[in-house]
Amino acid sequence: MERRKFLNIGLVAVAAAVVPATSLHAVNFRETKAKVWEAEKSSQAIKEMFGEEVFSAPNKLIAVTDKIKMTAPKLAENGGSIPIRLKSDLDIETLAFFQDANPRAATVVFSVPEGQKVDYSFRIKMRLTAYVTVVAKTRDGKLHTLNKEIDVSIGGCGG
Repeated sequence: MERRKFLNIGLVAVAAAVVPATSLHAVNFRETKAKVWEAEKSSQAIKEMFGEEVFSAPNKLIAVTDKIKMTAPKLAENGGSIPIRLKSDLDIETLAFFQDANPRAATVVFSVPEGQKVDYSFRIKMRLTAYVTVVAKTRDGKLHTLNKEIDVSIGGCGG
């Protein structure tokens, strides 16, 4: 290893050790919201994640938004690795991603640190063509959503 790389790695390690652990925060949604990960349909998983009244209560009403941008291919040639990018300037507390192509609808849930703008990229697997849905809960308790259909030509779950 080159000396500069070694010193840079050492500086990063020291900086990480000095930063107070209280500034980092993560919620283990697999423990706190276990039923979300068992749901087979997106609507069921969304209710488990955000509450039963999510589709009817006026104060939590899901609003279709253009304030969250999702970049995803219209046609995924390989369902085994579909790139997704979510970007928003909303003050988001929780960001969840669901799909109905696989046996379980919940794909990923992010706990967004206060003051952070969302610009997340990740990859998912889908075995069939289906809609993907994003639900964002802002710090004022409002829910915003958007969805998009992704056509899958070769399934990612053994297809």
